[in-house]
Amino acid sequence: MAEPQDILLQKIKEQGDLVRKLKAAKESSEKGKSSQDLGKINRHLSEYSYISGYVPSKIDVELHYNLESNLDFQKYPHLKRWWNHMRSFSDSEIALFPIIHPSHDIVNAIKGNRKNFDIQIQEEVSKLLALKAQLGSEDAAPSKFVLKTAKGTRDYNPQQMTIRNNVLQKIITVFKKHGAECIDTPVFELKEVLTGKYGEDSKLIYDLKDQGGEILSLRYDLTVPLARYLAMNKINTLKRYHIAKVYRRDNPAMTRGRYREFYQCDFDIAGQYDPMVPDAECLLVVTEIMDALDIGKYVLKVNHRRLLDGMFEACGVPADKFRSTCSTVDKLDKSPWEEVRTEMINEKGVQPEAADRIGEYVRLNGGTELADKLLQDEKLSKSKSAVEGLEGIKLLLHYCELFGIKDKILFDLSLARGLDYYTGVIYEAVLTQPIKIGNEDQTVGSIAGGGRYDNLVGMFDSKNKQVPCVGVSIGVERIFSVLEAKLAAGDISVRTSDIDVYVASAQKNFLEERMKICAELWKAGIKTEQSYKKNPKMLNQLQHCEENGIPLAVILGESELKRGLVKIRNISTRKEDEIPRANLVDELKSRIEVLDIKEMNGPLHK
Repeated sequence: MAEPQDILLQKIKEQGDLVRKLKAAKESSEKGKSSQDLGKINRHLSEYSYISGYVPSKIDVELHYNLESNLDFQKYPHLKRWWNHMRSFSDSEIALFPIIHPSHDIVNAIKGNRKNFDIQIQEEVSKLLALKAQLGSEDAAPSKFVLKTAKGTRDYNPQQMTIRNNVLQKIITVFKKHGAECIDTPVFELKEVLTGKYGEDSKLIYDLKDQGGEILSLRYDLTVPLARYLAMNKINTLKRYHIAKVYRRDNPAMTRGRYREFYQCDFDIAGQYDPMVPDAECLLVVTEIMDALDIGKYVLKVNHRRLLDGMFEACGVPADKFRSTCSTVDKLDKSPWEEVRTEMINEKGVQPEAADRIGEYVRLNGGTELADKLLQDEKLSKSKSAVEGLEGIKLLLHYCELFGIKDKILFDLSLARGLDYYTGVIYEAVLTQPIKIGNEDQTVGSIAGGGRYDNLVGMFDSKNKQVPCVGVSIGVERIFSVLEAKLAAGDISVRTSDIDVYVASAQKNFLEERMKICAELWKAGIKTEQSYKKNPKMLNQLQHCEENGIPLAVILGESELKRGLVKIRNISTRKEDEIPRANLVDELKSRIEVLDIKEMNGPLHK
């Protein structure tokens, strides 16, 4: 007799908890692996070339992958010799390595208790799957299934996609105006490509389940894949744009445009150029995009990572706490100073006096006059990093003045941007006023951000060859959210179809004639559609045109066709004109040219 469903669900929950505890215990065991294991491996390699003897095998590959590259090899000279030898093998050579089973002692030294955990986890997972299968076989089970999208994701209807395509087209137009080329990269990368690049945000990376091959993760952004692309293909100069989905295991806030799957829209300039020249152009690109989208007043905040490092140094923050302190300062746009100060002291280990000195600086913002004032500051003027950053900011503001955008730039010492790979100027575009949506004001915040990252490409190059880069990422999801909210409030409307002409019939039995005209108009490049019913009602056909924003209708009637004529109806004015059937294509083309159809894929109407 089958168990009641509520008891079965409780068993599934308990079994799932057991599996999660075992996996956590395994992970804890792996993190706590002692140096005694490495000592045993080192002694083994003093007698043998490889783990299995004198021939490299799959177990060597596994050990090489799991060992940290920053291991202190001074303690393990034989392990170091083996490590360097393993690095010399190509992928094609590694693929040919045989499977050889070494002694149990050395396997235990390599894997520790992982094998035991793996067997136990496998057994408990099998029990869990059996319980779920039992649940799936019950009649009542389908009622428990909720059909929905995964957490942090969503579907997009035709109106929402029209808004998106329109926004992206405007952004791409700006990118192309500045000479950017388009690239694409895989949606997932080797995990080791992504790890160690995002600071505290690394915990948000989506890892893919190991299928017995490469260890993979979904891409977190488009910048690190670009760096990998440049290093792998030995590219020294590139101006590129890339629009694609990225993935973050974050707590979603759907109404504010924060998802787990979302689009990023990046513009980057790679290459060795004179200071701040490409950086200033990136800021200009942002202003041109913001002006083209026209969603509200904005300001572009700028700062410099070298200045932040110098500021932390001058305030007494130890060098090894610069990055973590920077991540905390980055929260000032969302949290008040007191909360940031508390986190800095209690969680990041910064002394209260140092935190208070940082607080005095991060409240400052201005323009060139602020940079000049800080260059005279008693503490900052003694820091080489701070002086370098301030001189860079002054040059950037000068170039922005030449580009005519200085009034849109604000030098703000509270801007930090928490990603580890930034090395120079950083910037962020922020809407300065709430957006009016219906009768409510909605605060949006940051719309774009970016900066200079000169060392990221070198992390992927075997010879550590650097390719300096600077770029910006447009926060299109927040832009989409604002426009979709305006659409829902009735502040804007969109046309979801590109159709210019609808071929309609006023009487029955005109399907074949409608099809002939549609074929003729399609051949002429005119966007056309008709009803798929043999004898549609005239009112329904005209209503379809009005609901979908189709501006013109060709109406066929028996008496008109006998006289070699057809009617063209302007849907908005309802005015109808009879024209010769032979002139239909030319007449429609001339009318379409003068219609108020602003751009492809439907304009946004305010």
